[in-house]
Amino acid sequence: MSDTQATWLTQDAYDRLKGELDELVAERPAIAAKINEAREEGDLKENGGYHAAREEQAQLESRVRQLQELLRNAKVGDVPTESGVARPGSVLTVRFEGEDEEEKFLLANREEGAHGDMEVYSPNSPLGQALLDAREGDVCEYDLPNGGKMQVTLIKAEPFQG
Repeated sequence: MSDTQATWLTQDAYDRLKGELDELVAERPAIAAKINEAREEGDLKENGGYHAAREEQAQLESRVRQLQELLRNAKVGDVPTESGVARPGSVLTVRFEGEDEEEKFLLANREEGAHGDMEVYSPNSPLGQALLDAREGDVCEYDLPNGGKMQVTLIKAEPFQG
């Protein structure tokens, strides 16, 4: 699997998400029991408890699938060692077209969470895709939600120092 297909996570984030997955899997029997109890109450059309338990089960299973996929594709703690190139796990300093100030953010999965005041942008976002593999000094362009285009200059790319 290439770096661009993998989800980059720190060891802490991986452990936190794995813990959440384990907790959710452990909840499955309790939710199944709720559904069975509610089912035994009779008419399912007007059984609010049954429908609430089914909704809870659907949300749990959706999150379980999301976490399993995320963790299956995770590159854990494998911070890029190369400076100067935008890779998942890099802290990027950029300047947007028409702006004087530089912005700094971590190029990583949103599940990585906050790192102090640093924003996290996904490599799969329009901005992340435009900057992926860019070198310092490169000017990249990406599509805005309103249909316009924005240019951004990569000023600096450094390995994340958690």
